[in-house]
Amino acid sequence: MNQNKFIEEIKNLNIEITEEKLDKLNKYYEMLIEYNKVINLTAITEKEDVYLKHFYDSLTISKIIDLNKEESLCDIGTGAGFPGIVLKIFYPNLKVVLIDSLNKRINFLNNVIEELKLKDIVAIHSRIEDYARDNREKFDVVTARAVAQLNILIELALPMVKINKHFIAMKGNLDNEKDYQNALTKLYCKVDDVINFKLPIEESTRSLVSIKKNDKTPKIFPRKYNEIKNKPL
Repeated sequence: MNQNKFIEEIKNLNIEITEEKLDKLNKYYEMLIEYNKVINLTAITEKEDVYLKHFYDSLTISKIIDLNKEESLCDIGTGAGFPGIVLKIFYPNLKVVLIDSLNKRINFLNNVIEELKLKDIVAIHSRIEDYARDNREKFDVVTARAVAQLNILIELALPMVKINKHFIAMKGNLDNEKDYQNALTKLYCKVDDVINFKLPIEESTRSLVSIKKNDKTPKIFPRKYNEIKNKPL
C-alpha cells in the first residue's frame, strides 16, 4: 500500500488525515526499521507492507467504534506499538497506555513517543495480569491486536474496562478461534458487535469483536499472562 492508497483508504474510514500525522507515521516507520535491526520487532519490513498490515490495519478499529468520542485506551500486548501508537497519532484526544512484557520493546516505544512528541501516552513494562490487578475499570477502550486466543483475551482485558465500555479484539479469521463462550459466561458478558472485512489489496480476512462490560462482571483476577506466547508480528 503506497502512501496515496493509504490516504485514500483512511479517508474511506472517515479518519481525519493531515500532513503532520503523515510525517509522524513516516518517522515511526523509519524508527521501526532502524530498531528492528537489533530488536526483533516485526517480520514485516517493506514500507508498503507496513503501511497496509500494521498502520492501516491498526486504524480499522474505527469500523466498530468512534474513538473521537472516547477518552482513554489501553493496548495490551502492544509489541511494536500496534495499534496503540498509530491510534494516538490519529486520535490525539485519547489518553493511551501501552502494555508489553518485554522491556526492549518498551524502550523502543518510549523513544518513538519522545521522537514524535506524543502527549498523554505511556508505555509500561508489565505483564497484563499484574497491571490489571491495580487498574480495574480504568479505561473506556481496551484493545489487543494479534496477541492471543479470544477466550484468554476476554479474561485478561475485561477487568480493566469501565462499566458500559468496551473491549475490542482485533483478530484474523474468527474461524480459527477456540470456543470463547465460557469466558463470556464467566464474566456475564456477551459480544456486542462483530465486523468482518478484508484488507485492501491482499484481501486477507480480519475481524473486529466488541464486548461490552456490564455491572454484573465480577472483579476476578485475570488469567495468567504466561499462557500468551510473545512472538514478533
